[in-house]
Amino acid sequence: MTVAIDADKLMGLVYKAVDEVGATLNAALVVMGDRLGYYQALADHGAATPAELAERTGTDEHYTREWLNAQAAGGLVEYDATSGRYTLPPEQTVALTDPSSPAYLPGFFQIALGTVNHATETIEAARSGAGIGWHEHTSDVHIGCERFFRPSYNANLLTSWLPALEGVVGELERGTTVADIGCGHGASTILMAGAFPRSTFTGSDYHQASIETARQRAADAGVGDRTSFEVAPADRFSGSGFGLVTTFDALHDMGDPVGTARHVRDALAPDGTWMLVEPMAGDHVEDNLNPVGRAYYGFSTLLCTPASLSQPVGLALGTQAGPARIRDVTKAAGFTRFRTVAQTPFNLVFEVRP
Repeated sequence: MTVAIDADKLMGLVYKAVDEVGATLNAALVVMGDRLGYYQALADHGAATPAELAERTGTDEHYTREWLNAQAAGGLVEYDATSGRYTLPPEQTVALTDPSSPAYLPGFFQIALGTVNHATETIEAARSGAGIGWHEHTSDVHIGCERFFRPSYNANLLTSWLPALEGVVGELERGTTVADIGCGHGASTILMAGAFPRSTFTGSDYHQASIETARQRAADAGVGDRTSFEVAPADRFSGSGFGLVTTFDALHDMGDPVGTARHVRDALAPDGTWMLVEPMAGDHVEDNLNPVGRAYYGFSTLLCTPASLSQPVGLALGTQAGPARIRDVTKAAGFTRFRTVAQTPFNLVFEVRP
């Protein structure tokens, strides 16, 4: 059968593709601007010509000219045709140069760039059903992941997420033991340890390089006396009788989340709490067909699902698992209480109890 083609819709798709390719290339350009100090120089010294920006950053003018034009075309910087200078607006200054802001974005672009760098390997893995481990990715994935999530943890963990858990802040203030599993570089572990000096914290991750980074950062932060870090998969971290176990944006990456949940239950004190933070998602596909869902489904395809498939069981929950599937995991592990206690545009926070 001959299918009629709507020429306007077809050209609309072509123009959308142009925008998509520009956005794909811009991930690398943002990382470039971050690493070379272009954004910071514009924030610190104001409007600049390509020659001025090159001089301020010790880079080549040919690159600054093309980079600035690309950023202006994408709306990240503003161009004044009269002066030939480019300006970083105040909103972009916050989002691109202030690590303390919850809107800080360079890490988001960095993890995206690191993820797509392995697209060829992912395509081949999709043919065979093989996985790609977290440790097999470039450092842009590991560093970018922490840089993306850390501003949200800094903004929410102490002020809203922990207080939303029943009685947990009081226990932390009096002194309890905490296991932070899948801790990566230890951003969440160190943040809690700094706020609750009477408690002790153990972070674990199967990725050796991340644990080494976490140990150094804990020492630098002055919390080495109440933190320890171990290389261990999530279903075999050491210790028992924990008053609190935390897992930040990691359960869906695990090969055996049910096995992990069982181990968490065994490691908790009888009245302990598991705080489980997962990416924002609804329970149905149609709930997630939005910009945040699109980004997370992309990460799920290229990063999180391959990570799960590289491990025993390989359940592959996916980044957009949703509360119902997460609840099912905890129920299968023997937990009886599960509730959503907080959320942000990017995260859901669950309180799980035996």
